[in-house]
Parts: sequence; structure tokens; C-alpha cells
Amino acid sequence: MTKKAWQAFSAAREQYRSLVERLSMVPNLGAYQQKLVDSRSGPSYKVETPAVYNEALDEVTRDSSIKLILAADNPGRREQAAENRRYLVGPSGKIAEKFFRDNPEMGIDFRENVLILNKTPVHTPRTAELAELCRLGGKQVQAAVEESQRVMAELLFAFHRSLAPVPVWIIGYSEMKKGGVFERYTGCLRSLYKSFPKRRSELFLYRHFSMNQFTIDLNQQRRPGETTAETLNRIGAAYRERVLARSL
Repeated sequence: MTKKAWQAFSAAREQYRSLVERLSMVPNLGAYQQKLVDSRSGPSYKVETPAVYNEALDEVTRDSSIKLILAADNPGRREQAAENRRYLVGPSGKIAEKFFRDNPEMGIDFRENVLILNKTPVHTPRTAELAELCRLGGKQVQAAVEESQRVMAELLFAFHRSLAPVPVWIIGYSEMKKGGVFERYTGCLRSLYKSFPKRRSELFLYRHFSMNQFTIDLNQQRRPGETTAETLNRIGAAYRERVLARSL
């Protein structure tokens, strides 16, 4: 990175850390998350990190080669564990790693060349349960979750500008629709990229890696003679237009 780009990257990283620190001080957030975990039929576990900063970002240096920015949903059970505190380290992350390993022509090492963000750092066992967390926590938690989405959209924008030209993949767009748990995130992205048209063509939306949705969709939509990169560019742009077109 140039000196200017590194300064911008470092500033965005500190803003990200500050956001997580503020979220961690929301009264009873961890208690509401634990109540959510205990009420479901899935695996029981202790909520150790209510809001998760991706500590992998601290390993990025001015000499790092970032070839892709990827924004997933929110931290799950493994991501919030004190031993991890990193994004996409569970089953979805393993699928992502395998995808890039199986497609070496893309020239991307998932753990070395990808900057991973989320749409919010607030943990829930499953993404859709953010709505239930807001119900349990009331207006204070709901406001915190919505504000975190606004800031994370701004941080994606800031990281993109500091690292450009680099593609941005937003993984898991189903909850970005009107009425979805990430509606606030979507609205902020629309506003930000409207004022940044030069980078618009670097923004792509895809299905999530969970349950292999990403790869299944890619294979179903691949046209004869297309490379993997060509298919990804085509369908990622189409999903971008479907979700964000009105304001872009």
C-alpha cells in the first residue's frame, strides 16, 4: 500500500475496533445473547464475546497483499469463542477456503489475501436470530445493532477506498432485502456507493458459503465456455443490481 492508503486503512481499522468496544458496553447484551442460545434446540455454549472484532485484521501490514474484500453476515458460535475471535472460521469458512483452493487460477489464498468483514459484529447463533435478539433486548439493543450496520457499511466503504482497485464480495444477500435484518446495512451501502461510482463495478453480491449455497449457485449458473471468474463477475453484478440498483 502507498503511505496514504496505509494511513486510511489503519484509520478504518481503529474505527472498527472502537465500534466493537462501544457495542461491548451495551448493557446486558451478552445476557440477552446467552438467553437466545439457551432457548434454542441447537448446541449449547457460553457467549464469550458479544461483539467480535476480527483480530485477523491486526496481522495486516503495509506490505500485505489484499486481493479481495469479503463481507459476510455476523459472528456465529465459533467466531465469538475467545480462542478464535476471527470471522469465517466455522463450516462456512472451511467451504470458502476450499473454494479458493479448488480454483487456484484466481490467485487468492483465503487466509492470506482476503480482508474479511461482517455486516455487524454482534453475535447470534444464526444470522436470522438478530431479529429475536433485538426483540429480547428492546430499543437499546435494536438501536445498537442498527447503528453497527451503518458503521460497518461505512467501514467497508473506507477499506474499499484505501485498497482500491480491489473487488468486494458481499456474501449472503437474502437478509439485505426490505424488512430483512440487514436492511439498514443495505440502505447505507446504497448511499455510499452512489457517491463513489468509480468503484461501483468492483462490488459483487453472492449467496452465502453456508450449506454450500455459493458453490451450488455458481455451478447452476455457469454458462458453457465461461471461466469461474467470468461466471462470478456476471452473477455477482446481477445480484448487485437486483439488491442495490435503485440507488446506484
